[in-house]
Amino acid sequence: MSVSEEAPGSETPPHILVVDDDPALRELLQGYLGDSDMRVTTVDGGKAMFDALEAEAIDLVVLDLRLPGEDGLSLARRLRERAAIPVILLTGRAEEADRVMGLELGADDYVTKPFSPRELLARIRAVLRRYQQRAPLDEVRSDKRRAFRFAGWEFNLRTRRLLAPDGRKLDLTNNEYSLLVAFCSAPQRVLSRDQLLDLSRLHNAEVYDRAIDVQVLRLRRKLEVDHAKPTLIVTERGAGYRFNTAVETLV
Repeated sequence: MSVSEEAPGSETPPHILVVDDDPALRELLQGYLGDSDMRVTTVDGGKAMFDALEAEAIDLVVLDLRLPGEDGLSLARRLRERAAIPVILLTGRAEEADRVMGLELGADDYVTKPFSPRELLARIRAVLRRYQQRAPLDEVRSDKRRAFRFAGWEFNLRTRRLLAPDGRKLDLTNNEYSLLVAFCSAPQRVLSRDQLLDLSRLHNAEVYDRAIDVQVLRLRRKLEVDHAKPTLIVTERGAGYRFNTAVETLV
């Protein structure tokens, strides 16, 4: 598995997973998509694909239909059963029946080999736009959230880890994890200590509201450039705290 380098910044680029057994094609797409402001992970088969999906917050999968071992159609079926991640199939010219089957299984688009990386990039962007437009509705229908993104950070709910804008991976305690979920679920809203206790379910740990102040301080030490002058978790005097950033939810 390989991952392109991600430059620190205020926004996290979409994370694309390329599944293909051709190392030359993987290298080509990693370079081209990476140069087009995307984060790219490349793998050569099904097991590595599901390992990457468990470890990372993936926005879209580019999946070759012709793979050794378990083929792309089978992998697409298994993927659609477990997640709402968009999928673009890579197919050969003679694979019309497989393309139709793939679309019936829930794939979002396909590209026929040989193809230009520019065409694939355009299709990736189009599919991502469609998913972003329907994301609020999906979020209402299901609480199967995979990750949050905010201010260049990525908060993976499956691995319970934070990915910093500079690429560092930070582990969270149970209390830090629960508190950050509460903040990310209600960005730009003032939350009282009682609300944070309810949302983060910290009652089992400590039952008084000042416990929130301690947990907020610990979380700030991981998130803020200067935790003494916080810009993400802002104190609202006499009211509580506000998560002072836009949050993107991946479902």
